[in-house]
Amino acid sequence: MSPVNGNDYVGVGELNPSRPKPFFWHDPTLHPYGDMQHYTLRVMFGLPDAGPIWQAFAMSDEPGKFQQRGPALISKATVTVQKTPAEWSKAVHEFGLANLADDIGIAALDPSWVFEGYRIDQPWVISIAVQHDYDEVKEAPSLPGNNRAIVEVGKQYTRGAAAANHLRNFILSQGYEAESFEGPMGGALSMIPAAIAGGLGELGKHHSIIHPKFGSSLRLAAVATNMPLAPYAPVVFGGDEFCVGCQVCRNACPPDAIPDTKVLVRGVEKWHVDFEKCMPYFAEARGCTLCIAVCPWSRPGVAESLLTKMARRKQRG
Repeated sequence: MSPVNGNDYVGVGELNPSRPKPFFWHDPTLHPYGDMQHYTLRVMFGLPDAGPIWQAFAMSDEPGKFQQRGPALISKATVTVQKTPAEWSKAVHEFGLANLADDIGIAALDPSWVFEGYRIDQPWVISIAVQHDYDEVKEAPSLPGNNRAIVEVGKQYTRGAAAANHLRNFILSQGYEAESFEGPMGGALSMIPAAIAGGLGELGKHHSIIHPKFGSSLRLAAVATNMPLAPYAPVVFGGDEFCVGCQVCRNACPPDAIPDTKVLVRGVEKWHVDFEKCMPYFAEARGCTLCIAVCPWSRPGVAESLLTKMARRKQRG
């Protein structure tokens, strides 16, 4: 069991807005779940001791499927290239898509996205989405003898990291500051709200982002920069509204960790997962991802028809 109630720790029921606290996948010395985090990694990968999670992935039974995590950090160019914010946003988007990203979002940094004890000095966040191979991730949850889903998750975290590091170096080569944020280990940035603000999707009942094309079947990475950028508007396509009536992820969740209604979390009413139920199951199941795999938006070819359905519903009022 958790030494501290997970829902209380993340701010469920709190009336006032605040920054999130370091949690699972952060440095285990910064949160009260370090022992559980180490146990989870040992169970997931059969390791005698749990090092950084990407090392655990490299030691899995399919290491050849993992790409490198991108280029090494370069020095910032001494000459700053000048373009308009709109031109830089277009250049960043095109570069990202040409270098492993499947979609790009851009938003001004909100301090509420920065975990307590961390800082981000740059004013802009570029969010990067990389899509899962659905045939692999639908095998969730991982079971003895079948780790396809967790291997796929690792592959996409690795691709997202590589995409972020390529983009970071591109920005540095243009004479601007840039810092990359990679998953799955936690860092300064809470990636989901940044991605939503940057136009990559809406928050779903399973507390993951729903992309209008990829559904929930994706992973995120990000880059913070002082490069002058033009932000993208958040997208509202009906994902949140759809979740109100949909029960698929809630019914599929083995520990019944997905509530049917939104809850107040640090002053904001939103969808949220019961961590006291989710975390122990996640550990014992060697990773889960089931809610993402069963989300109707994630199935290939379904998102387009759901977008049409939600647009018609909006037109009818």
